[in-house]
Amino acid sequence: MRLDIKTERMRMVVPEDKKKDKTGEHPEVSVVIPFYNEEGNVVPLLKKLTERMITLDRPYEIICVNDGSTDGTVPKLKEAVDTFRNLRVVLLRRNFGQTAALSAGIDHSYGDIIITMDGDLQNDPNDIPELLKKIDEGYDIVSGWRKDRKEPFFLRRLPSKIANWLISRTSNVKLHDYGCTLKAYRRDVAKNLNLYGEMHRFIPALATRYGASITEVVVSDSPRTSGKSKYGIGRTYKVILDLLTLKFFLSFFHRPMLFFGLMGLISLSIGFVLIVNAFYIRAILHQAIYNRPLFTVLAPLTIILGIQLISIGLFSEMMMRMYHESQHKPIYSVREVLEKEPENQAEGRVESRD
Repeated sequence: MRLDIKTERMRMVVPEDKKKDKTGEHPEVSVVIPFYNEEGNVVPLLKKLTERMITLDRPYEIICVNDGSTDGTVPKLKEAVDTFRNLRVVLLRRNFGQTAALSAGIDHSYGDIIITMDGDLQNDPNDIPELLKKIDEGYDIVSGWRKDRKEPFFLRRLPSKIANWLISRTSNVKLHDYGCTLKAYRRDVAKNLNLYGEMHRFIPALATRYGASITEVVVSDSPRTSGKSKYGIGRTYKVILDLLTLKFFLSFFHRPMLFFGLMGLISLSIGFVLIVNAFYIRAILHQAIYNRPLFTVLAPLTIILGIQLISIGLFSEMMMRMYHESQHKPIYSVREVLEKEPENQAEGRVESRD
C-alpha cells in the first residue's frame, strides 16, 4: 500500500497520473478528514459520506489523514482503502495536531474544491451540498455554522462564543463559528494557506489576506456517539496566543517595521523625556538624581529598548524581502486576468486554419 505521494499543491500542478480518479474522471471535489483515535467512527463516517457523495453526481475523492492514532484507527483505514471508492489514506508518523493533519490532507488532494470535516461524525455529510451550492455562487470559502450545538454550555459553547467574538473583532471577518471544521474552499485559495501551530480555526481570517470572499451556512451538529472529545477548556490559552499571532500576521506581516518601529519610537520618546527631565532637575534645579531610579535606570533602559525594537524592525523588513524575492512570492494575489484578444491575432489563426 502506498503511504505517501508526491505533493504538487504549492505549484498548483496536478500530475498526469492524478488527473483522474478510479472512475477515469478528474476529481472535482476533495473531502479531507483528519482522524485521531476514532476507530469507532471510521467506517460509519465513510459509509455515510460515500453514499452522499455518489448522489451529487460530481467526481470526488476522499482523503483520510491518520494523525498518529494509538487505537485501532489505522487498521480500520487500511481496510477501508479496499472497500470504499476514491479513497486515499495518509498516515502521519506521529500526532502533529489537527492543523498539520488538515494541511497534509490538502497537500495530498487534487480536487478543484476542497471540503474539510471532522472524523468524529459530528459533522453531517448531508450538509455538503449546501456548501457546494455557495461555492457555485462564486464564494471562495464557505464556513459551517453549528447554530444548534449539542455540547455543554459552560465548558464548550460559552468559551466558543467568546473566542468567535474575539476572532471576528481581531480579523474583521464576522463569522459565528470559527471552530467548525466543516468548510469548503476553492483550490486556488487553499493552495496559498500555509498553516502552522493551531491556526486551522483562523483559515477564513487568513484567507482575507488574498482577498477571498467568505460566507457561512447553517449546518447540523450531531452528538458524539463513539470515542472521546479532543477539545476542552484547556485549549483556551492556545487560542489566545494564536489570536495574537493572527493579529500580527494580518496587520504587519508584509510591513513588520510598522509594528516594531512604532514600539521603538514610543520607547525612545519615553527615554528622551526622562533624560530631559533628569537634566532639568540636575542642571537647573541643582538637585541630586542618583537616588531616583526613574531617571538613572528607566531612562537608559527605554533608550536601549527603543534602539533594539527599531533594529528588529529593520531586520524583519530585510527578512521579508528575502522571503518574497528568494521564493519569487508576489505581494499580491490575482483572482482573474481579463483581456480582449487583438483582432489581428484572431484573424491570423482563422487564416491558418483555412
